Amino acid sequence: MTRAQSWRQKWQRLVRRHLWAMDIHPSVWIAETALIDRTYPRGIHIARDCVIGEEVVILTHDMTRGIYVDTRVGAGTLVGARAIILPGITVGEACIIQPGALVNRDVPDFHIAEGNPAVSRPR
Repeated sequence: MTRAQSWRQKWQRLVRRHLWAMDIHPSVWIAETALIDRTYPRGIHIARDCVIGEEVVILTHDMTRGIYVDTRVGAGTLVGARAIILPGITVGEACIIQPGALVNRDVPDFHIAEGNPAVSRPR
């Protein structure tokens, strides 16, 4: 990671936590290209020691149905590149969301979710 990338990540963290009031633990690493929903930013809850990969999408709203709900990612979870987590989903602790997975159901603690739609299995 270059010095400029590090600076950008710190800036994004400050904006997400203080300007948009997202509940993101300071130890979380979020890729610069990840799309964290800003339509309902207070609905984002990401616990400690998570890694959010490149081009991940985490949603908290569905405008077609007028839904604005909380989306939670548990502690120690790894979300792979280009995965999508839909509104209202709770991902448990120490989970792995495989790259490209479409998570449309809650994922229990210590599970791996893969596929479209995502199917979870114990680690």
